[in-house]
This record gives sequence, structure tokens and C-alpha cells, in this order.
Amino acid sequence: MTETTENVTWLTQEAYDRLKEELDFLSGEGRAEVVKRIEQAREEGDLRENGGYHAAKDEQGKREARIRQLQQLLESAKVGAPPAAPAGVVAPGTVVTAIVAGEEMSFLVGSREVAGDGLEVYSEKSPLGTAIVGHRKGESTSYTAPSGKKISVEILDIAPFVG
Repeated sequence: MTETTENVTWLTQEAYDRLKEELDFLSGEGRAEVVKRIEQAREEGDLRENGGYHAAKDEQGKREARIRQLQQLLESAKVGAPPAAPAGVVAPGTVVTAIVAGEEMSFLVGSREVAGDGLEVYSEKSPLGTAIVGHRKGESTSYTAPSGKKISVEILDIAPFVG
């Protein structure tokens, strides 16, 4: 089976290292911290009315889900730059400025894990991403939102994401 770039998450070395560090913390020290809080809450007595115990168990579930998410992402990720798209074409790894439903916005087409904080991210597999990938600056397109509403998009600018 040949691997296509459609199913690959491309990460910069910096993003990979940041996510690996988070995974190492959560599966080591972070996991031990939650287990300790659960044990302390158990010692307080009746678990049915023990808010600390339930909060710690909820936290444990969230952390375990994040650990699984990170493991899956890092196992399938490729470190480096995705194959270059032709210049001026919307592709994963580009920052797009567009008018979407009448409002100007800038966002990264790609993975939230790559962008970190501060930049809105839309997956290339999302309705918006699917609608604009392959289009050029100045082109207009539209997509159907999950609500069924047709949303117009005008691409104003495209730039490579530099992290």
C-alpha cells in the first residue's frame, strides 16, 4: 500500500520535539501526579460524595486520552516539510488570508499541533480546508457548512507557514 501525503501529518522538528516532551511528561511525571491525587482523595473516605476523587478521576481520563492522541500522532507523523505545493496555491502548511462569510480572517491550513498557540487552524480535511486547497490568490469558492448553509470564500493571500 502506498502512502499518500493526504493521510500524513507533517511536523517541524520543533513541533515534534514539543509534542514528544508533552507525551513524556504526561505518561511519566504527569501520570504519577494524578495517581497520587486519586490515592489521597480515596483516603478521605466515602467516594460517592468525594469531589476531589471525582475531579482527579476526570483529570486522569483526560490525560490518558491526550496520551493516546499524542502517541498516535507521533507514530504516524513525518518530520520535515511536506512536499512543496506550487507557489501561490493553498495547501497544507500555508497561511491563508480570506474573506469567509463576509469576514476577513487568517488561518493555517494543516494541523493544530503544528501551529501551537495564537493561530487559528483548519484541517485540510475540514469543509473549509477541502473547499480552498488547490485554489489561488484572488479566486473565490464556497462550501457547505455542517448546518447546511452555503459559505462563500474569497482568497486574499497565501503564504508559507514558518512556525
